Amino acid sequence: MFNNKKNSNSYMESGKSQNRISHGTTIDGDVVSEGGFRIDGTINGTLKTSAKVVIGKDGKVDGTLECDNADIEGAFSGKLLVQGLLTLKSTAHITGEVTTQKLAVEPGATFNASCTMGSAIKAVDNGKKVTTA
Repeated sequence: MFNNKKNSNSYMESGKSQNRISHGTTIDGDVVSEGGFRIDGTINGTLKTSAKVVIGKDGKVDGTLECDNADIEGAFSGKLLVQGLLTLKSTAHITGEVTTQKLAVEPGATFNASCTMGSAIKAVDNGKKVTTA
């Protein structure tokens, strides 16, 4: 009568859930997730995810961000480690240290950071990052 089977291909079970930090929300501390993020609020600390991160026009991250891909429209200050493509929209403001495989910058973006490109990012147990060719 009732089918209680779970769909094994569901969005949540595949580890691709989307996390949202809304405008007016501030998180102080470290966040670790398997799912992607849309940030329209503020994060002060470390954000680590194996998925994509989008920082909206009103979003701000101050600290360390480690992710697969990132689209930034808002502000970032700190250490940015992107495994794949980092896209800076025209309203983006970046300061700090950037390591990414690929970089796309729209005219108008502010980019005041040291940048290392084309290297894969590999985590080391002691908490430091090293790059490999």
